[in-house]
Amino acid sequence: MEQHFTQTQEQKQIQTQRLTQQQMLAVRLLEMPLTELEQSVKAELDDNPALEYSDPNNAEAAEKMQDDANNTDPDEDFDTAKEREDRESALNEALARIGGDDDMPEVMQSGIGSERNAEYEEMTYGDQVSFYDKLKEQMVGVEVTDTQREIMEYVICSLDSDGLLRKDADTLCDELAIYHNLLVDTDEIEKVISILQTFDPAGICGRNLQECLLLQIRRKSPSIMRTLMDKVVSDCYDDFMNKRWDKFASQLGVDTDVVREVCRELLKLNPKPGSSLGETEGRNIQQITPDFIVDTSDDGTVTFTVNGGHVPELYVSSSFLEMVADYQKNKGKMNRREKEALLYAKDKVERAQGFIDAVKQRRHTLYITMKAIIDIQLAFFRDGDEADLKPMILKDVADKTGLDISTVSRVSNMKYAQTRWGTFKLRHFFSDGVRTESGEEMSTRKIKLALKELIDNEDKSNPLNDDAVKDIMQSKGYPVARRTVAKYREQLGIPVARLRKR
Repeated sequence: MEQHFTQTQEQKQIQTQRLTQQQMLAVRLLEMPLTELEQSVKAELDDNPALEYSDPNNAEAAEKMQDDANNTDPDEDFDTAKEREDRESALNEALARIGGDDDMPEVMQSGIGSERNAEYEEMTYGDQVSFYDKLKEQMVGVEVTDTQREIMEYVICSLDSDGLLRKDADTLCDELAIYHNLLVDTDEIEKVISILQTFDPAGICGRNLQECLLLQIRRKSPSIMRTLMDKVVSDCYDDFMNKRWDKFASQLGVDTDVVREVCRELLKLNPKPGSSLGETEGRNIQQITPDFIVDTSDDGTVTFTVNGGHVPELYVSSSFLEMVADYQKNKGKMNRREKEALLYAKDKVERAQGFIDAVKQRRHTLYITMKAIIDIQLAFFRDGDEADLKPMILKDVADKTGLDISTVSRVSNMKYAQTRWGTFKLRHFFSDGVRTESGEEMSTRKIKLALKELIDNEDKSNPLNDDAVKDIMQSKGYPVARRTVAKYREQLGIPVARLRKR
């Protein structure tokens, strides 16, 4: 049977929305934490000659510049030879840069999108103390001989950036003899290494990853879990590293549930203890720069400010504005070169104004979002009790502010609030809720806190299983099932009952 196919042409009207360059800029700035915003502002100031700033450290100069920008007499004659020469010189200099300017600063394009990760969000620069210096500070309280102190300083400087020592004792002996004219034996080296391994953080100066993990395990309080972790790393290290769980389960004589708990605890250990003290170059100790400063007075009044950091007051260059205005008056008399200069200057002025507007919009959006969060979580900001945190999702804040949910999400990511009770990620104030039998909505965080408190206060000689915990929680008014108890317990890093027994 022969089939015939016909092609038809159909016209449809589809409404699509594309973000303008200005909208994309506003989104980029909104996503940025404060430290990244400061870098982007600096890059834009370097890139756009029409964008200027007031130096906050020079109030007199700032006031003068602002007065110059605001109090220009429109009737003033700008046609003097000197001023015309100055403007032409500035435009000629600007012309030389035509073609060398990108649509957006490179700093803005990098770090936004797929290359950006959660690790960067926590990264801001603090003091200039390296982890080597931090270890040397701990030498003060240790009783050692002058020779041992010299060996210790050399060993500290021989650590890799991850805090591990990958040189053997013989190599260290040879290097001390050659570079420091210090003749010592390997036993003396090993003794110093043993002392360094008692320094903080746990795991520092391990000769390899296995020893690094064992050093951390043996700092823990005695328990069945610690014993099992020690056995896994000591006797079943290869099986553990290659995820052959069944092999060391039989070797330890435990079931797969216990193996799962042990592995979960082992994965919490730090394979690079040096990184927790800062970079080897001494660039940073990881430190959070809050985007919001929340103040709670003794009478319970809560106020807040958006942290401006080192972002200066921005304005469009008055000289560029004058150039554009002056050359627009004489369009008919301009040659091709002057027209190109006019278009260039006009583009830079528009871009500068767009950047200023985006920075202001960012600040306004951050302000109304934080205000809504404080309004909803006012009880927490007054007393600091996490049990007072109400169930709150992005939609709640979006409804209260009139913003889009995606906008609230961008504000909440990678932003921190400094409060009287500590510094928290904005995401900390969001949580789902469950409804009790009485119809009250209860935060899952409140349930987790009650669960943790119950297990912390249990009889460790006869710990509660998940069923028993469920019954007690329900009797106290917390609507949880046994599987919910198990889920929250795992999220809190609490092992099963048999591993909590002492």
